[in-house]
Amino acid sequence: MELHVVIKGRKDLAEQLYQQLRTAIESGQLVAGSQLPPSRLLALQLGVSRKTVSDTYAALTYEGLLVGKIGRGTFVNAWATRREHLQSAADLACAANLAKWQALPAPMGHPNRETRPSRDFIGGATARSQFPQDEWRRCTLDALRRISQDSGFYSRPEGLPALRSAIAGHIAFSRGVRCSEDDIVVTNGAQQALDLIARVVLEPGTVVAMEDPGYPPVRLMFDAMGASVVGVPVDEHGLRVDLIPDGTRLIYVTPSHQFPLGMPMSVPRREALLARALALGAIVIEDDYDSEFRYEGRPTDSLQSMDTRGVVAYVGTFSKTLLPELRLGYTVLPPAIFGAVLKAKQLTDQHSSTLPQWALAKFISEGYLLKHIRRCHGVYTGRRERILQRLAGDLSPWFNVVPTVAGFHLAALCKVPVNIPQLIQRAREADVGLYPLSVFFHDTPVREGLKIGFGAIETLDIDPALDVVRDILRQIG
Repeated sequence: MELHVVIKGRKDLAEQLYQQLRTAIESGQLVAGSQLPPSRLLALQLGVSRKTVSDTYAALTYEGLLVGKIGRGTFVNAWATRREHLQSAADLACAANLAKWQALPAPMGHPNRETRPSRDFIGGATARSQFPQDEWRRCTLDALRRISQDSGFYSRPEGLPALRSAIAGHIAFSRGVRCSEDDIVVTNGAQQALDLIARVVLEPGTVVAMEDPGYPPVRLMFDAMGASVVGVPVDEHGLRVDLIPDGTRLIYVTPSHQFPLGMPMSVPRREALLARALALGAIVIEDDYDSEFRYEGRPTDSLQSMDTRGVVAYVGTFSKTLLPELRLGYTVLPPAIFGAVLKAKQLTDQHSSTLPQWALAKFISEGYLLKHIRRCHGVYTGRRERILQRLAGDLSPWFNVVPTVAGFHLAALCKVPVNIPQLIQRAREADVGLYPLSVFFHDTPVREGLKIGFGAIETLDIDPALDVVRDILRQIG
């Protein structure tokens, strides 16, 4: 390890060494767990006696700042770092703002590998076994070669032209989005795209309308920016456009696969939404998070494809089609806000990492993405059908399924009173992960039920897991 100690003169050698080591430990310069040099080596480097170093180590060990481990050496104690002299949050002028952020919940977090049930109906996640490792590895190696030949300067905030061109072609084919690469900004997941749009559109007190039930993280983000968030109810046709309040500046919707209930927004309701946004001077965020997977009926194009006046900002992600850890998303922006969003992107993180951008550009252009989507579609179709069969069969006394034709989660509403928290707890004890619908409701009355994801659970685990759910329901009545 690097240890910087300066001995001045020949007086108080032990005291000089003691004070410098103690200061380094308490300041965090020597982090917990760091190994100090052997006393003989440090004495030789400093030009002092070995006894001076040994006595200093002994004093610091007695005070609990160091710990000796037989046969291994001397280490900074894990409990040694002193923080008493540091300011607390309450001492700062921004204490109220810090408390506001600290109090925010963290909804929809994914469990870690150690705590995750082996049979998990979590939504928004895919099975790693589905990920095309070999194809992605080839694309990543190609990206490394490209970067090695690059200039070494920062890249463009809107993203690599190769990736934006590939995205434009892909979403035009798969979702009917009308755009060119010049309309696209590559982001670190869809969440950053939502954040950037909100930054340039919202001010404190601005009215935002969003679906209720809806996506909790985006509601919290709007709240944190000081917006006045209004939950607008949904029905079988999607967002109730007639209930969007006057003065709304931003409207957040998931029209292709309403989150979390799953029904698509009807064409008349889409037309009404576009007309209402135009009348309000509002921007509509279309979060098209997982609608590339469609199972029934004629494919429905994006809301953006119907927009003739430039009011829709289309947001997409590759977290659902590939892996959440890649953190790759994008937004197709109307001309009115493109420049402002681009400046916000540049100021917040300059640009997204170019290595995964180059890899994804090749992955799309070589046809690997469409091939992967087709393969996953076949798998998800089988899982979805099996879950629907069970919900229409032995689980039908308790649940009704909300009709849905896309994505890889579905909503099951309670037909009779069910103690959902008890059901979830008992299922977790049996190594089955279930998730409630109630957490997605804010202003409208809660409808109890389950959000059942089928992207991460293996097909062969579905029936045993649902057997557990059925048996628990019978036991708890």
